[in-house]
Amino acid sequence: MRSCDALDDQALLAVMLRRSDIDPDVLAADLFARFGTLGAVAGAEGSELGRVPGVGPEVIEDLKVLPELALRLARIEASRRPVITSWTALLGYVRAAMAHRPREQFRVLYLDRRNALLKDEFIAEGTVDHAPVYPREVVRRALELSASAMILVHNHPSGDPEPSRADIEMTRQIVDAARLFSLQVHDHLVIGSQGTASFKSLGLI
Repeated sequence: MRSCDALDDQALLAVMLRRSDIDPDVLAADLFARFGTLGAVAGAEGSELGRVPGVGPEVIEDLKVLPELALRLARIEASRRPVITSWTALLGYVRAAMAHRPREQFRVLYLDRRNALLKDEFIAEGTVDHAPVYPREVVRRALELSASAMILVHNHPSGDPEPSRADIEMTRQIVDAARLFSLQVHDHLVIGSQGTASFKSLGLI
């Protein structure tokens, strides 16, 4: 077999589909025709994958295990050094975790006094354009973990990472609540398949 780095996305997907009962090249083409990209295939829910002929439980299992492995490797890299000094690794991690999810999800990265990653906490998952977030709960969890700072992260399934008015208002509420307990919000990252928006870079924090 050729080296994996010589394969395009569809050919690499075919390698992952060798446990299928049908030709993996055909199945990979069908998956790309339905979902469009390798990231969208990886982010699809099992029920959606199962609608593609030839995708059975074993194939779904393989498709879910490999993205999780990639995510854990990215998390290890992001945790090697203080987040502030390894921003590229952090962005790689949150993009791997959220860029292709079909529903909006909100997470908080809680940091210790050295700005090292203390906990990646799932907060809420919602619809395609909204995830309910309660600022008091975000801050309460920071106090439980003895965190000193946090980075807010959520995705836009539409692909466009531009913050909405609701995103801006919710962030302001969290920043104000955190300030009461001397907790710092370093940034709020909005992840989309088309890129990543940083509230700090946009002057919104």
